[in-house]
Amino acid sequence: MIAYKGFAPGLVCLGYQFQMGLNVTDKANCAQNGFHCAEDPLDCLSYYSDMERSEYCLVNAGGDVDEDGRDSKISCTELTILKRLDREEFFLHALAYMMDHPARKCSSHVTKDSGEAGKNGYVVVRGADPVARGKQNSILAFVKEGPDGKTITQVTLTCVNGKRAKPDVWYDADLKERMVD
Repeated sequence: MIAYKGFAPGLVCLGYQFQMGLNVTDKANCAQNGFHCAEDPLDCLSYYSDMERSEYCLVNAGGDVDEDGRDSKISCTELTILKRLDREEFFLHALAYMMDHPARKCSSHVTKDSGEAGKNGYVVVRGADPVARGKQNSILAFVKEGPDGKTITQVTLTCVNGKRAKPDVWYDADLKERMVD
């Protein structure tokens, strides 16, 4: 099963040194042991929120798998690290996950209708007409819903770079400047 995992620098998690490729452990109980990862990339931010110091990877979770139902976190006995993701890739995967699962409960890292990139340098906004803004180098991710509020009609990702998107300016999902009260 494809999933995502956050790490401290050097692919370390709770003192365990992971390696690229296959990592194996004996037991998988989401609350107690095993290798943890998440189906929704955004749920990794609950455990590794500092995007400047953390590393995020695309992984394959296998062997015995256990879920706790709290979020999309799972525990497994076989974790294959497939690829390190940069910030933009990480959020593209998050948007793809939301497109694939539009009716699932949104991660706690998604704001409704409008949002500003915080100290961690990103904002994910979902709604009928989502708007967002951020500081220089912030990631703005937009998820535009259909009229029923359960379908997704558009996703957009940009980095505030001073060219395509300017700092402290509100944008909509079409990356058009907006006035927001």
